[in-house]
Amino acid sequence: MVETGKKSQKSGLEDAGIKKVKEAHWNLSQSELIEEALKNNEGHLADTGALTCDTGKFTGRSPQDRFIVEDDLTKDQVWWGNINKPISPEHFDKIHNKMLGYLEERKVYVRDAYAGADKTHRLKLRVINTYAWHNLFCYNMFINPEEYKLEGFVPNFTIICCPEFEADPETDGTRQENFAIVNFTKRMILVGGTQYSGEMKKGIFSVLNFLLPTEDGVLPMHCSANMGKENSDTAIYFGLSGTGKTTLSADPDRLLIGDDEHGWTDNNIFNFEGGCYAKAIDLTEEKEPDIFRAVKYGAIVENTRFFDGSRTVNYEDTSVTENTRVSYPLDHIDNIATPSIGGLPKNIFFLTCDAFGVMPPILRLNRGQAMYHFISGYTSKVAGTEAGITDPVPVFSACFGAPFMPLHPTVYAEMLGKKMDEHKVNVWLVNTGWTGGPYGVGSRIKLKYTRAMITAALSGVLDNVGYRKHSIFGAEIPMTCPGVPSEILSARETWKNDQGFYEQSNKLARMFQENFTKFEEYANEEIMAGGPKPREDFA
Repeated sequence: MVETGKKSQKSGLEDAGIKKVKEAHWNLSQSELIEEALKNNEGHLADTGALTCDTGKFTGRSPQDRFIVEDDLTKDQVWWGNINKPISPEHFDKIHNKMLGYLEERKVYVRDAYAGADKTHRLKLRVINTYAWHNLFCYNMFINPEEYKLEGFVPNFTIICCPEFEADPETDGTRQENFAIVNFTKRMILVGGTQYSGEMKKGIFSVLNFLLPTEDGVLPMHCSANMGKENSDTAIYFGLSGTGKTTLSADPDRLLIGDDEHGWTDNNIFNFEGGCYAKAIDLTEEKEPDIFRAVKYGAIVENTRFFDGSRTVNYEDTSVTENTRVSYPLDHIDNIATPSIGGLPKNIFFLTCDAFGVMPPILRLNRGQAMYHFISGYTSKVAGTEAGITDPVPVFSACFGAPFMPLHPTVYAEMLGKKMDEHKVNVWLVNTGWTGGPYGVGSRIKLKYTRAMITAALSGVLDNVGYRKHSIFGAEIPMTCPGVPSEILSARETWKNDQGFYEQSNKLARMFQENFTKFEEYANEEIMAGGPKPREDFA
């Protein structure tokens, strides 16, 4: 066996059960991994120096093929169902052993890394890849130890990722040939049959979402976070795709802590990652200057195409997928917090793009309402024209990240409520969607108004204005906000049609209630009281 790079002297591949491989390349640099990827025909260089790669037939995660091993550790803790699908220890061992045999004649790239900027709560990782560009992805997305710490590095979680290895569904307990399996007892993730690199990143996020609450009392969050340049007034932004989470957290007057995954301890907010994995569809320097400029040497651009006759990426090209992505280290961005740790938060923003047009642009939530909306994780999208349907379609994702939450959502929600009390945190529900009517009738709330409301909340201005109670959602609407016309603050007033407004509001409120039925068994009275209540006089 050939071995190159900086190998851990205390613990090798044997910890992962790997006794033999053709070659093992340890902790290679960015340049070395890019050279290997090009030599292996895994990708091409763009004119910015970024590496462009394809992920094959899977251009996103495959949630239905992600499993958790059900054993004595997990059987009573994991929230089993469509999201957290069980697989037996025996099937895991069978797939693992077959992968070990597959690796015997192959070259592997091994990376030792951390997940978590907070040294007290970080996870020590070992990632074993058969693709050099996947190992570069892990270089970008996780935190790289100082060189002197590599000697004697002992991981407490291992990923083995073999995209070309496929399972046999008939004998291996999987749904189809591809799989991502988390084993908490053996502290291992197996990924096979898919080239999509995000399976590794989200696999570790799922691991932290299980371990941190149960072992460390830390609240893991699928959110972005930033902080003031002159102080540590940290703000947290939750939101599903299309709600403005990345745009609003990238504030030129504040430092970015991270754009996707964080932990909330008794002392700080810390980033789980060492990089960003941003959507690249329609990327321009004008719309997303930080991301655009980060696409340089060391970055990876997935599933894009060049303009004809050039090595310039055409970000408008969706011929492969609309889920084009770019991975880059945090230090590709100028306006970042170093290290990726902020102080305790004072403000949390739940972002929703409400296409029904009935949510006010900003609401202040009490503890019960915050827990309810956290569990709901609401936004909406515009329906297609199929069968003439033009109504908005609600999207609910528990804790704004349901696919990555192994525990019941009420566990995370109750931790949030406790931390709200302990640290006197304001929670705001911010609608970045429509006002004056639903999609197709009303208009999108202007970004400048949303920014003004968030700035007012962060500065404390909204602590000193009058409020009135929303008649259906129960939360508080500020009467005034600097830089925002007062009529914009009331969604009802923008409609000029009370009957239509309340009919649509009642419709959305009932959708919330229907979605929440699956959580009621575990939700306490305070959480249940935080939900919307339709207006019977407009039934």
